[in-house]
Amino acid sequence: MQGSGSSCGTNISQLFMDRFTVTVTAVMRWQRSLPLALLLLSPLLISGHDITAAEEERRPNFVLMMVDDLGIGDVGCYGNDTIRTPNIDRLAVEGVKLSQHIAAAPLCTPSRAAFMTGRYALRSGMASTGRVQVLLFLGGSGGLPPNEITFAKRLQQQGYTTGLVGKWHLGVNCEHRGDHCHHPNQHGFSYFYGLPFTLFNECVPGNGSEVLADLQQTLRKLSMMLGLGLLTLVCVRVCGLLEVSMWLLAVLTCVSIVAVAVWYVPLGFLATWNCIIMRNQDVIEQPMTVESLPQRLLGEAQNFIKRNVDQPFLLFLSLAHIHTPLFTTPAFAGKSHHGRYGDNMEEVDWIIGEVMETVDSLGLANNTLMYFTSDHGGHIEDANAHGGWNGIYKGGKAMGGWEGGIRVPGIFRWPGRLPAGRVVDEPTSLMDLYPTLKYLAQDTQPDRLLDGHNLMPLLEGKAERSQHEFMFHYCGAHLNAVRWHPPGSDSIFKVHFFSPNFNPPGAGGCYDTKMCNCHHVTHHNPPLVFDLFHDPAESRPLTSHTEPRFAEILKQTAEAVVSHERTLTDVQVSDSTHTHGDTHVQQSVPSQMSWEKILWRPWLQPCCGTFPFCGCKEGTTP
Repeated sequence: MQGSGSSCGTNISQLFMDRFTVTVTAVMRWQRSLPLALLLLSPLLISGHDITAAEEERRPNFVLMMVDDLGIGDVGCYGNDTIRTPNIDRLAVEGVKLSQHIAAAPLCTPSRAAFMTGRYALRSGMASTGRVQVLLFLGGSGGLPPNEITFAKRLQQQGYTTGLVGKWHLGVNCEHRGDHCHHPNQHGFSYFYGLPFTLFNECVPGNGSEVLADLQQTLRKLSMMLGLGLLTLVCVRVCGLLEVSMWLLAVLTCVSIVAVAVWYVPLGFLATWNCIIMRNQDVIEQPMTVESLPQRLLGEAQNFIKRNVDQPFLLFLSLAHIHTPLFTTPAFAGKSHHGRYGDNMEEVDWIIGEVMETVDSLGLANNTLMYFTSDHGGHIEDANAHGGWNGIYKGGKAMGGWEGGIRVPGIFRWPGRLPAGRVVDEPTSLMDLYPTLKYLAQDTQPDRLLDGHNLMPLLEGKAERSQHEFMFHYCGAHLNAVRWHPPGSDSIFKVHFFSPNFNPPGAGGCYDTKMCNCHHVTHHNPPLVFDLFHDPAESRPLTSHTEPRFAEILKQTAEAVVSHERTLTDVQVSDSTHTHGDTHVQQSVPSQMSWEKILWRPWLQPCCGTFPFCGCKEGTTP
């Protein structure tokens, strides 16, 4: 038994020693291979750390979408039940809807200048004191001043790739063709494709005249009278009724030709001069083919997003819709319940949906702030249901005081950052985009005096009150009304200093002239006062008998006006001025909307080919 047990113990001991040796050998081999394993794994570990850090530190993308002349009542989520806008409505469901989003002006040029700069248009000389309140000729010298700063320029300085696809309408040249001093490329957009101007009736044959139509008619009649007079003198000479010098006839003939050319060349060829498409600083189509424009703008916007999927970018998609002339797209023709305007609106919604799909399919949704709005209210005087609907709000395009001219849709979507389905009823402005984008791009550099405020606290639900206690509503360069949101109150009072004279009397717009202006108005003393919280349609003016705070409202707004007007001339922060200590002295800004700046000059006219024989089609050699 001993022998047997000893043999068993020896075997067990030997087995233990063998296994111990194997284990020790394995450990030693593992120790020798550990540095090599760590060396091989370290790039992956470091790379993974860098990717995570990059994802965390990467700044958001921005996709801003603006419609032209869109009425707030044309969108489903703002109350329309006859035009289908499921994609815009989805933006609101997945994001934040602003119910009191206000344009700084009721017309394209000043509104867009304020939107781009975060400042009232008056500060950049883009507000008119005269009849004409928008740029009328692409060959004029007026435009957004070269020393003005846009949100695109601020973001470009922060390393963003910036693109504008669509409408600009803030000028091109200053002193000669090709200086491009007002061009989008000079204002922070590294890529531009679209309309340096805007759509006008002249862009589509058969839609009549829109630019200075009454002046054109007057000049046409004068030219006919001049021609008739010249023909009468020729007949008198031929018949021998009166001795008329040939030199006199020759001089009168030359004068007649020059007189006709002075107005007919700039106004008779507007489709060639104004209705063009540019890619960056090159004219690629003149005049443009309107029918295919929506699809081309969409394609350019989608391609811009795809090209910049791996870097922070800003895309401003500035649609040519809903401005007249309206588009005729077979896929949407006759599909709405609101005529051609409704067809166009549903095409807008489709375009918005396609842009959303592009962002989502590329996996960019959670890092992209999307924004939808209009530059001002709908054009209610446009005949044949071609104009927009501003819902319950009074007035429309070109009316700087009434809500219908300045209250616009405002929707932000940013999954994971902004709460879905949130509605903000506080006063906000298109000018708020500048400081909001600047904040999100981590731009902390000093800036000029801004009239907008960072919207993120309101959008995220971290703040309940707007920073806009007062807002100033302009008609051209004339202060039309003031909005006051008293601290600690739900009321939002609006004080009207004047209002347009509707025609015919009793109508809701200026139908005889097709658009209201800032001079044919009625001044109010005392001003008209409304409480927008209780009367958003501005149908019941307040009086000292119906509103206990009536005198206080007038006093507070009057003091606010004085303070605001002081900022237009006082010392203020500006990047383009002479430094004096910690502040900069604001230099006077020349008006960009004077007749001298607006009128057409042949040496400023963008042209593909040899001027005046301008003409080309996209995709072909001029």
